[in-house]
Amino acid sequence: MTLEPLLILELALLGISTGFLAGLLGIGGGMLMVPFITLIMSSRGVLPDLAVKMAIATSMATIIFTSISSVRAHHKRGAVRWDIVKRLAPGIVTGSVVGSLGVFSLLKGSYLAIFFGLFVGFSATQMFLDKKPAPTRQMPGTAGQFAAGGLIGFLSGLVGAGGGFISVPFMTWCNVAIHSAVATSAALGFPIAVANVIGYVISGLSASGLPSGAFGYIWLPALAVIATCSFFVAPLGAKVAHKLPVGKLKRIFASILYVLAAYMLWKGLSSL
Repeated sequence: MTLEPLLILELALLGISTGFLAGLLGIGGGMLMVPFITLIMSSRGVLPDLAVKMAIATSMATIIFTSISSVRAHHKRGAVRWDIVKRLAPGIVTGSVVGSLGVFSLLKGSYLAIFFGLFVGFSATQMFLDKKPAPTRQMPGTAGQFAAGGLIGFLSGLVGAGGGFISVPFMTWCNVAIHSAVATSAALGFPIAVANVIGYVISGLSASGLPSGAFGYIWLPALAVIATCSFFVAPLGAKVAHKLPVGKLKRIFASILYVLAAYMLWKGLSSL
């Protein structure tokens, strides 16, 4: 698959959009990248099952770079809860490795797409309902946060996202302020991405039908273009995030997730 000018433009626009959303919502951009990379690869002859898997893996790889850029911007504003990051990270790494190295390689791409759509739709509904947590509820202890991190890392590995789709609702449910939850989610994107990318590369080395430029399940040309663009735009999203009211931020988050959930459900069901 050659990197012609039109493809570079498509990937650059995707990188700009996802970088902005990563800073704005702490979602790592994966929720937007996976459907669009799937579409781009499918339209260029990559088999649907493989296109979904490579989109998930490539999306996760870009989060390594986006997370660094986004979290620097949030940290300058003192919004990152590093105490939460330290407690969730060990579980996240464990869950990510199990998801990306084991379960991911065994599941068909169509099932991964359906799972992506259902889970993202659930996350969007939770955001729209905006249920208020009990005022006394707090983040669980070390063991509880390890378990929560394990679930976040595992699910992220299956859908190629930075974990914001579950970590942001989880933290707000535990009475962490939405802006701090978004910023902390951005910081958590780094260990999630690194652990999952290692798994995707190892599990994809023996895959058949990979296009040129593939490294395991990761499509390097897309990674280079998207990561470069998103790295420079993520701080702008973080800047805007601190100026928006909480309610509007949640509605933006949920609306985007609904659209992407619908596309991936259609993609998964149509390729069964």
